[in-house]
Amino acid sequence: MNVTVQLFSVLRETAGTRSIPLELPDRATVGDAVASMRSAGPLSTILERMPVRMAVNREYADDGQVLAEGDELALVSPVSGGSDPPRIHARISEQPLSLDAISALVVRDSAGAVVSFQGMTRDVDRLDYEAYAEMAHERIEALLAECADRHGLEAAAAEHRVGSVPLGEPSVIVAVSAAHREEAFSGAREAIDRIKAEAPIWKAEVEGGESRWVQGTEIDSRAAERHSAL
Repeated sequence: MNVTVQLFSVLRETAGTRSIPLELPDRATVGDAVASMRSAGPLSTILERMPVRMAVNREYADDGQVLAEGDELALVSPVSGGSDPPRIHARISEQPLSLDAISALVVRDSAGAVVSFQGMTRDVDRLDYEAYAEMAHERIEALLAECADRHGLEAAAAEHRVGSVPLGEPSVIVAVSAAHREEAFSGAREAIDRIKAEAPIWKAEVEGGESRWVQGTEIDSRAAERHSAL
């Protein structure tokens, strides 16, 4: 039988599409559907690490529910508003950034290492940032999920400030956690490198009342492949 799986947020970004067709044996269950997607396809890696629930025809369902031809399934990853910090956190903000607050989002009992990075304004009075905020948020969220999968991270968080960032204040903070320091260092390095290469964010240097846009580089859609080869 054939069913359609609807995807959202990080799962949609990872698969590169909002829905995927799924062929299953007759009388397959919700648990069978999740197992099938974990074993093969574009979501196999992320589903090994991310807890998900399944909704069938817009109602939450347990693993034992039997599916029927034409059912609409939705993979529901952890949503905002829960009591536990999310495994992946991304935010674009006009407010000053807090290293302590962002680092706290990735602390886990199972993590023996937390690595953080701050990108600071230097040499000029301030930096003015402009972003395609909605796209930047989704891009950062997706690449953090990919970094977490690639390096076995327990959690990853990044926030980027927009608007004016004065001298000595951070414009971007990345924090990741992992069981061991090697994975944490590698994951943090890839995350900040890819944010710089892939997120649609621009900056202007302001010094003595004069403003100058910093020349950028072409968006690098192959940043992930470059890091995977390191």
